[in-house]
Parts: sequence; structure tokens; C-alpha cells
Amino acid sequence: MSAAALERRALLRDGDFRRYVTARFFSGIAAQMIVIAVGWQVYRMTGRLLDLGLIGLSQFLPFFALALFAGHAADRFDRRLILCACAIVQGGCALALGAMSAGRIASTGPIFAILALLGVARAFQMPAAQSFLPNLVSAEALPTAVAIGSSAFQVATIAGPSLGGAVYSLAETRLGAAAGAAAVYFGAAALLAFALAMLLRVRRRVASSRTAAPAARDLLQGLRFVWRRKPVLGALSLDLFAVLFGGATALLPAFTRDALHAGPAQFGLLRAAPGLGAGLTALLLAFAPIRRRVGPTMFAGVAVFGVATVVFGLTHRFAVAMIALGILGASDMISVFIRHVLVQLATPDEIRGRVSAVNSMFIGASNELGEFESGLTAAWLGLVPAIVAGGIATLVVGALWAGWLFPQLRRLRSFDEIREWR
Repeated sequence: MSAAALERRALLRDGDFRRYVTARFFSGIAAQMIVIAVGWQVYRMTGRLLDLGLIGLSQFLPFFALALFAGHAADRFDRRLILCACAIVQGGCALALGAMSAGRIASTGPIFAILALLGVARAFQMPAAQSFLPNLVSAEALPTAVAIGSSAFQVATIAGPSLGGAVYSLAETRLGAAAGAAAVYFGAAALLAFALAMLLRVRRRVASSRTAAPAARDLLQGLRFVWRRKPVLGALSLDLFAVLFGGATALLPAFTRDALHAGPAQFGLLRAAPGLGAGLTALLLAFAPIRRRVGPTMFAGVAVFGVATVVFGLTHRFAVAMIALGILGASDMISVFIRHVLVQLATPDEIRGRVSAVNSMFIGASNELGEFESGLTAAWLGLVPAIVAGGIATLVVGALWAGWLFPQLRRLRSFDEIREWR
């Protein structure tokens, strides 16, 4: 049996690692179900493309404001307990959304308010989750652990939208228009309760650092660390701008209804397609992690992401849209895998939470702020031109980063070189 196979087997035999991955899997399904229900519900209520962007903005603003504090908390307190608290808040938000939907809410304002609270929970969840995994496994096993965890999470991004879309459509057909979103939200709350139960059973903990209240210099330490290590800055900012401009998935509710003339079930399938491509890629990476030509591989993934976005924007056929989104997800998974391993290996554990918070800020900006940018651009240029322009902008960003701004990142050959950056 190969060393990689023995490493995978050892990880899967670790009870704490299994419980952690299981918790992330079910919370990932719940999060995707909420995304499906909110997007379809809001666009049906208003019919405005800009409102699809406001879904992302309402989560991004509190997330961005609290990310540095959340990173300091991840270094100071028990990361497992932070994850448990976030699961409780997310479950409460899902229940609140379900209750409002069952009551036939007529305004989007309360929905955006609940999404803002979800943004607060996500601000604390992301740095704690990212910095907790290296505490469960050795540095040598981290690439394999990241691939296994990513595989589970990407399966969740496939199952979540598909399940959410099917539940929405079935409940709406059987029980009436108000029941579709409510059923999805209540189902997500149940899955979050199960994820919480798994997290509570993780026994391994990291000793908390009982320091004084964070000073400004402590909060900014993660930013300083990233700024001084240009390859890390390059990897994070590449993902930021690539996804910021290429956020086609934010416009899926409108694209499904207006371009493909389909319903919530088809929307769920389209929303699951990037997860399907990413999941298959993550599964492949679990068996054969990227260890050579790291830099060129990451830039190739960004280029494919941009081309897939353009193809998706130009098609009016459901099958072509599914394939393009699947390729988009696969290419994004390659970039995500390399970036995550790069950041974790380059960061000392005592500031890993704060650096992960900076990473989370970049991810949040690319995802949630990217949704707002996509909605705003679509309201200005139109649905299809906004998607195509975003894909082209992604290609331009990749070329600039590889050829001019961060050539050291392009020349990165293996993860072993990263340890020399500390």
C-alpha cells in the first residue's frame, strides 16, 4: 500500500477528524439549502437583479467589519467552541427565516437582516474552521486532510442545492407557495443541529491564549504577515479578484428563470453543478494531491474558470450551462486547494487564526461582495453581458498576476518551498 493510501487511512481512522469533517459536511449542506431558498424567494418577490446582489452585500458588510476580531478570537479562545456557537446562531437564523416564510412575509427587509446575522456567524466561523484543521493533523498530512475535507464540503455543495431545490419545488407544489422556502429553511435548521452535535463530540482542543484585550497591532498582525509574504498575498488577491469578477452563480436565479425559463428544481441543479465539478476534483486531489508545479497549476485553474464563465453566460441551453458550471467548479477547486495549503503551511500556529481571518476577508469579499458586484453590473449592463464581462475580467486578472505582479507565485514548484517563507 502506498504512503498516500496509508496517510488517508490513518486520517479516516481518527475519530476527531471524522467528526469534524462530518460536521462541516452537514453544515455545508444546510448553508447551500439556505442560499437556494433565499435567492429564489427574493427574486420571486421583487424580480430585481440588484436584489440578488444585495443578498451578498447584506452578508459581506458585517463579515468584513468583524473578520479581524474573529481571527484574534480564533487565536485566543477554543476554536471548537467558536464553531459550536456559530452553528447555534446559524440554526437560529434558519428557524427565523422558516417562521417568516411560513407567515407569508411580504418584504425583503427582514430577510436581509437575518442574512446580516448569518454574516456575523460566518465571520467567526471561517477563521476558526480554517485554523482548527492544522490542529487535528500533522503538517505532512495537511494536504491530504485538506483534500478530504474539501471533497466532503464539495459533496455538500452538490447535495445542498439539489436537495434544497427539490424540497422547495415539492413543498410548493404540495402545500402552496409559502411552504417552499419554509420547508427548506426548517430542513437546514435540522442539519445544523446535527452538525452541532458532531462538533460537541470532538475531544481534541487547542489551549487558549488568555491575553489582554486585542490591541490594534494584534488585530493587524495577520494583515502585516500577508503583506510581507508576497506569494501569499498574490494567492489570496488572485482568488479575490477572479471570483469577484466571475461571480456568475450569484445571478443563477435570474438566469434560470429568464434565460432558461425553468423553475426552482432546475435552479437547484444548476447551483449544484459547480459543486459537482469541485467535488470530483477534490476527490481526485484526495488520492493524488498537487505537489509539483503548484504555481502554474493554480494560474491554469483561474484561466479555465474565466473561460467557463464566458461559455456559461453565452448559452441558452440547460445542458451546456450545467457542463460550463461543472468545469467552473472544478477549476476553482484547484485554486482553492493550492491557496488553502499554501496559507496554512506558510503561517505559524500562534497567528494562524488572524491570518485565516485575512484569508476569510479575501474569500468573503470575492464571494459576497462579488455577488453584489454581479447584481449591480447586471442591473446596469444586463444579465448576459454582465456574466461574459466578468469571465473576461477574470482572464485579465490571471494574466496580470502571473506575468507582472506576482511572478514568484507563478514559479512556485512545490509546497516544500513554502516553509522557507516563514
